[in-house]
Amino acid sequence: MIKGFIFDLDGVITDTAELHFLAWKKLADDMGWKFDREVNEKLRGVSRMDSIHIIREHNNAQISEEELVELATLKNDIYVESLDQMSPKDYLPGAQELLNLLRKEGFLVALGSASKNSSKVLEQLDAKKYFDIIGDGNSVSKSKPAPDVFLFGAEKLGLEPEECVVYEDAEAGIDAAKAGGFHSVGIGPKDRVGHADIRFETMKEATLFAVKSHFDTLF
Repeated sequence: MIKGFIFDLDGVITDTAELHFLAWKKLADDMGWKFDREVNEKLRGVSRMDSIHIIREHNNAQISEEELVELATLKNDIYVESLDQMSPKDYLPGAQELLNLLRKEGFLVALGSASKNSSKVLEQLDAKKYFDIIGDGNSVSKSKPAPDVFLFGAEKLGLEPEECVVYEDAEAGIDAAKAGGFHSVGIGPKDRVGHADIRFETMKEATLFAVKSHFDTLF
């Protein structure tokens, strides 16, 4: 039986993607590197350090690991400063309604995000009240597509992976959910999350009723 839900943060609960893009873009511009929306799409769902490596490789830049860490930290400083503008109005349509309903129906809920800034984002959204467990980039060493952050969330909830549904908007996130033995809900286009157990274009469509209808024998 499904007893818990685990949510990615960016692209599922809220959309900080544009803030991430602008922060990476500023860093790249300052370095004289090429960075555009196409490269940015490759960063979806992956960690900060994996992202800076992708950008370095795209530019064939000769730069030390130590310098890459410094640049990733600088990008994070730019991004975190921009989070101050977020507020509860920045939930994606349907996300807060779903979180409210899960609370009312007694499901356990965890966050499973690659972000190391998840607590700040949740505070800005006034969303911490919806989560029993916060699993993020500070909780595990291996980022998606490794299933570690989802396994962390399930363990802390006291549940087995097969008792949890994972909501994800990134290919790496669905890969992680499947690798961990979780049920998966993909949010976004088919070419990105079509390998999820069930897929919706937006969170507004991914209601508890719709998910229950798909996994009807597990509720």
